Amino acid sequence: MMENTRNQDHVESVGPTESQIPTFKNLPNKDQLFILALSRFVDFFQQAALQTFMVHQLQSFDPSLSQATIAYQAGILQGSFTAAQIITSIIWGRVADHPAFGRKTVLNIGLIGTGIGCAGLGFSSNFQQAVAWRLLTGAINGTVGSARTLVAECIPKPWHSRAFLFFPVAFNFANVAGPVFTSLLIYPYTNMSSLFGPHSLLGGDDGLTWMRQYPFALANLLSTALLFTEAVLVHSGLHETLKAKQPMNMVVFSPFQVARTCYKLLTTRFKMGDRHASSVVHQNEGLLANSDDHDENEVQSSHAKLDGVTPRMSFFQIWTPNLIWTLLSIAIFDFHLGAFANLWTLFLAGPRLSNADFVNEERSQGRNASLHWRTDVTRSSGLGFSPILIGNSMAILGFVGGALQLLLYPSVTQRFGLLRCFRWSLPLFPVAYFLTPFLSSIPSRDAPPASASGLLVWAGISSVLVLQVSARTFTMPAAIILLNNASPHPSVLGTVHGLGSADSAAFRTLGPMIAAYWYGVSVEKGIGQLAWWLVAVIAAIGCIISHRVRNGSGHEILLPEDIELEPPPALQRTRH
Repeated sequence: MMENTRNQDHVESVGPTESQIPTFKNLPNKDQLFILALSRFVDFFQQAALQTFMVHQLQSFDPSLSQATIAYQAGILQGSFTAAQIITSIIWGRVADHPAFGRKTVLNIGLIGTGIGCAGLGFSSNFQQAVAWRLLTGAINGTVGSARTLVAECIPKPWHSRAFLFFPVAFNFANVAGPVFTSLLIYPYTNMSSLFGPHSLLGGDDGLTWMRQYPFALANLLSTALLFTEAVLVHSGLHETLKAKQPMNMVVFSPFQVARTCYKLLTTRFKMGDRHASSVVHQNEGLLANSDDHDENEVQSSHAKLDGVTPRMSFFQIWTPNLIWTLLSIAIFDFHLGAFANLWTLFLAGPRLSNADFVNEERSQGRNASLHWRTDVTRSSGLGFSPILIGNSMAILGFVGGALQLLLYPSVTQRFGLLRCFRWSLPLFPVAYFLTPFLSSIPSRDAPPASASGLLVWAGISSVLVLQVSARTFTMPAAIILLNNASPHPSVLGTVHGLGSADSAAFRTLGPMIAAYWYGVSVEKGIGQLAWWLVAVIAAIGCIISHRVRNGSGHEILLPEDIELEPPPALQRTRH
């Protein structure tokens, strides 16, 4: 406990001198940041892995299901994870602030619980079991908020813009490693028969029958192993940053005491209101602030004066127009990001249809099979990719995103500004979504029903992904920063971030589900582009709304207690 406190005090005292410009080279506490970046990597890894084999695992539960039903189930399975987080994310945030638990404990609980959930998903034998495991996994996963808080508290503010860049980089690397490695571990009983099949090195005479019965278990167990390994690393190498953290007395530890503590924690939340937010303003303010170092230090100094006064803002006062527009913009952004992730997997795994297949499909639906006015894009046709090919295509997302994140993002945002990059990048989303269904009409080297192949096919896939990833590279970090700066007062910054987390989780849940429904309708009606173009329309609306969003100061409303003190110079310039 004393060691952690000394370490934190040392970190907080570190700041850039006049001659020291914050860079990646002089970034403090690199070991702590490395552990936290790995925690995000393994969490993103299990999500990217699921997207790789999700459609094929659902088909293995019941091969007789139609493509529309599979699309519907895929939306439910993907949305169930974030649906549970809508409810539990705020609770885990409160637990992380409690002295009996702390940020490190919540992070470890999330890692271990997610690992158990991945194993349960791998050994699921039907759709209901799979959804139940994803719901439980999402409910126990509080890694996002705890990891962000740990970074904010162990890295001095002048280095925040560089420290938080490691999270999207981890996301992109996970999008490369997850699909590639897990696609190799699917159906190991047949694909790696020399190791696990009959008369094999590890399988013996009959082979490993559990791999034959659960062909997706090994891929999920890889995610479990990575999550458990990271949990050990967090336990042994990560420092707790909560100042008030108290060691648990394991001698008197009991489930009844834990239940009593949790009950008091939840009931105290509603009694305290926003008083808690003002007490932790030092921990959270300027988390991703988009101001220069001089203004940031002045704001921090002014807030230090405010501690003695403890100004508070009620929940009903925080709803400024800028906050509402920012939350609405984030909602649309997360909606079509979640929709794309689901539609992309369904489109890649969807069967390719020849002209004869299309005629039979039209006639079976009671429609006139008129081919002369229809092209491949109007059919309910996918690319017919296997899990390995899906993994390769998703790896392109990670390669492109990682390169752009490291090479372009810092210099471009510094030159053009945060808000301009946010607005200029958003139009790339509807363009990418509009063009995606045309990939099925690109001439392929192999005829249907074989998977689409050839240089032109992969060039088209890469072009669409470059558009989507380029937009995501600039808008994803900017959305978090704009939300942070949209807070009307430092005392409600925690509340604003809680609203943003619930907002994102809700629409990342709705996006896959609604898009899956649209895709099912597209398949039934034989109009393959319908779902994609509806998502493109939603993304276009987000482009329009972004022009109502502005980059706030984080302190736009003065309370009576604030008026008694001299406002920070940065705030004065903002009001003028």
